[in-house]
Amino acid sequence: MHEENLTFLSGPLRLAGTLHHPASGGDAEGESAGQTGVRRRAAIIVLQGFGGNRNTNVIVETARLFARLGYFALRFDMRGCGESEGERGRVLCLEQVEDARAALTCLQQHPLIDPDRIAVMGHSFGAAVAIYSAGSDPRFAACISSGGWGDGEKKFRRQHAAPDAWARFSDMLATGRKRLARGESMHVPRFDIVPMPEHLRANIAPGSIMAFPFEVVESMFQFRANEVVGRIAPRPLLLMHSAVDSVTPTEQSIDLFAHAGQPTDLYLFSAVDHYMFAEGNTVVFEVLSAWLAKNFPVLPA
Repeated sequence: MHEENLTFLSGPLRLAGTLHHPASGGDAEGESAGQTGVRRRAAIIVLQGFGGNRNTNVIVETARLFARLGYFALRFDMRGCGESEGERGRVLCLEQVEDARAALTCLQQHPLIDPDRIAVMGHSFGAAVAIYSAGSDPRFAACISSGGWGDGEKKFRRQHAAPDAWARFSDMLATGRKRLARGESMHVPRFDIVPMPEHLRANIAPGSIMAFPFEVVESMFQFRANEVVGRIAPRPLLLMHSAVDSVTPTEQSIDLFAHAGQPTDLYLFSAVDHYMFAEGNTVVFEVLSAWLAKNFPVLPA
């Protein structure tokens, strides 16, 4: 499978990405789409998790899966991450939504991609961004969420559920807000924001952000994908989550489902954890493949 490095603009910032071409070469006989005998294929944009980059294992494996299934797949570094421009570690939710929209605009100009059949898929933090992007921009044809969340405050309360943990997190919020009011900022260690068990930390890609400006915490706390997820309908939405997720509470996807319109499918998987697409579970791949074939095929019927 061919992988092509590219860059595109999100506002004034240049973002770095990798476009995976379909295993079959990216074209099929049929109606013309700017090239004789070529039908444009569907594409899927794959969004990274919290402070990661496009080389995170789960993102690479997911993009390659889509390419094997016949889709174009774009993974890219959000602003401030990886090889993209922007203030290092400034991963504000709504700014990442802007980056996802810019990626969509980029793919719409590709001669082998159907501009009306581009989906967005995200993992964890990227899943929340994917849902908000699809809910606020009707150009996205479908949305897939893996281990996502819809309410930042509720998510944080469950991630810091013990009384002493919530007290520490609340103190950090109060301190950060006071400093912002004075025109100052502070950096917060990654695991003070989103706790993660030691056995899962090997999934964090080299070069990932390990400390973030406080504005990132505030952005996540205020982010409400639940408020826009209902606007995705009647475009298809797939919500996937580990039944026992060690990072993002499983209830977040259940709550997203309750706020969503139809058609929306929710799958909870046993025997996997937060990085389900990097764990080689065949059930996860089979569910995703079947859902795509039914709801978002490579070529339109």
